[in-house]
Amino acid sequence: MHIETLKIFCDLVELRSFLKAAEKHLLSQSAVSQQLAQLELRHKCQLVNRKKRPIEPTKEGQLFYGAAKDVLERYAQLRSDLNALKSAGASRINIAAIYSIGMHSLPDYVKKFMVSYPDVNVHIEYLSSVQIYESVLAGDIDIGLVAVPKKDKRLNVYDFEDEPLVLVCSPKHSLAGQRQVDIHHVQFERFIGFEKNTPTRIWIDGIFQRYNIIVRPVMEFDNVETIKRAVEINSGISILPQTVIPQEVSSGTIKAVELSNETFVRPTGIIVRKGKLFGKAGRYCIEMLSKKT
Repeated sequence: MHIETLKIFCDLVELRSFLKAAEKHLLSQSAVSQQLAQLELRHKCQLVNRKKRPIEPTKEGQLFYGAAKDVLERYAQLRSDLNALKSAGASRINIAAIYSIGMHSLPDYVKKFMVSYPDVNVHIEYLSSVQIYESVLAGDIDIGLVAVPKKDKRLNVYDFEDEPLVLVCSPKHSLAGQRQVDIHHVQFERFIGFEKNTPTRIWIDGIFQRYNIIVRPVMEFDNVETIKRAVEINSGISILPQTVIPQEVSSGTIKAVELSNETFVRPTGIIVRKGKLFGKAGRYCIEMLSKKT
């Protein structure tokens, strides 16, 4: 029995759809169905009720699901421990960050770390939040940096930075001359937002809900750099972390306007797999990022 087959089965149970499980693993629906059939043949029982929509695991399937999750977690822990030993021996720390943190907030910390540990190789990757969580849990990444970190019993989560949120617009926009603006004004403007289901989009939507604001974005993008480019050409306004726009504000291509209602922030965090083994340099890196040193 292959680990990948267990992953497919667990995703099938969690997503309750052959199509969604197939898309996640870049397989055809028939391939997922064949994997399931092989499991059922090997264990001589039906694991999924295919007649129900959405599909549901049988009692045997629920039992198998629990055992499969345990095996996958143990395997991930093994990979994490092996990678920790490998990293320690190679004097290397693998960090993954979402693009906005990696490009704008992380560099100063890396410089500080390199002063204290010049012989340790810091490898940095820019990944999506979903990829970072998966890579940290799999042990491929030592330390992850994400926006709006979520709780997970398999992870240790530490505070990183609270990034102030500001309204951003083109210098040609009517709001460009304002020092402050009420957040309710956003609903009357063409708004450029992050894609749905991204952590930052969910966080900002939560702010809008608190203020009973209805915003229908005219554009949605999955990264902050594309949003900035759209704002620069006056396609609309947006709300972004102040940390990602110093260059554009300095060059005059974007105007930052404070929101007068309260100090809005985007929380960011450090994620590390629970039980992961770190050497002295790795522990120092986490303490430095979480400002405990």
